[in-house]
Amino acid sequence: MKHVAACANGTDALTLPMMAWGIGPGDAVFCPSFTYTATAEAVAFLRATPVFVDVDPDTYTICPKSLSAAYEAVIKDGKLKPKAIIAVDLFGQSADYPAISELAKRFDLKLIADNAQATGCRLDGKSPAHWADIATTSFFPAKPLGCYGDGGAVLTNDADLTAQIRSLAFHGRGTQAYDHTDIGINSRLDTIQAAILLEKLKIYTSEIKTRNEIADRYSKGLSSNTCKTPTVIAGGLSTWAQYTIEVEDRDGLMAHLKNLGIPAAAYYPKPIHLQTAYTSFQMPYNNLPVTETLMKNVMSLPMHAYLTRAHQDEVIGAVTSFSL
Repeated sequence: MKHVAACANGTDALTLPMMAWGIGPGDAVFCPSFTYTATAEAVAFLRATPVFVDVDPDTYTICPKSLSAAYEAVIKDGKLKPKAIIAVDLFGQSADYPAISELAKRFDLKLIADNAQATGCRLDGKSPAHWADIATTSFFPAKPLGCYGDGGAVLTNDADLTAQIRSLAFHGRGTQAYDHTDIGINSRLDTIQAAILLEKLKIYTSEIKTRNEIADRYSKGLSSNTCKTPTVIAGGLSTWAQYTIEVEDRDGLMAHLKNLGIPAAAYYPKPIHLQTAYTSFQMPYNNLPVTETLMKNVMSLPMHAYLTRAHQDEVIGAVTSFSL
């Protein structure tokens, strides 16, 4: 992308462009529920309405068919004005942007690529930013490209929008000192975090390569097991923020791994639409059967670029031994 506006965190990165577009009360923003709370939180913070969409059962990213159905339901309901889509690049891989961007153009919606978990991913050789109006990322330490604290960025090819976002991130400042032309927020990337990211960027390409090699070894080692290994979208390159499997006895396997000293995590055992803060956003068209199945079955195994072969084999052996 031509322009990058750094900010304090990935949540602000989602909030700032929607502020610039004037999204607020009475507006609908479509997003998946099977993701971290920040995606919908940015919408709700602006008093707009997050409309939750189901995900694809194989890639876990936003489902274009569910998105189209949700849009039609909102139009039929007539209470909200559709304004934008936030597609989440989950667990390291790109959403189906050719299909999603076609819908965004057809419905005249802004498209944000929430790329926090997948900085550097590709689909047919292109970044999600190729299809989106805005791409956002987070530099939280757990992300594939993480700093040592909080940080985020907004990427776009629109110079005027970039200038507006930079202004909003600095209290809405104008061109003259102490003349603030908009009500903004305080969202700056710390210099020390920027310095760390500059160094980490130098090795990031090689880290992505190593992550893919580890994911391939996992998939080969677990191919005959009873768990379902990850599916990468056709033509996609994942950065493998997580290596996520599906297993019927998820809790049993997690307990088994814990007993062996192997960490594992369940993302997301309570999707956003089921969380207490979002109960007021429930609508008749919030039918998310895939999401509510995944919440019970998915779990993530250890994944990072410095996972030794011995540790990889230990994980594979532990998962395999549970199913025998």
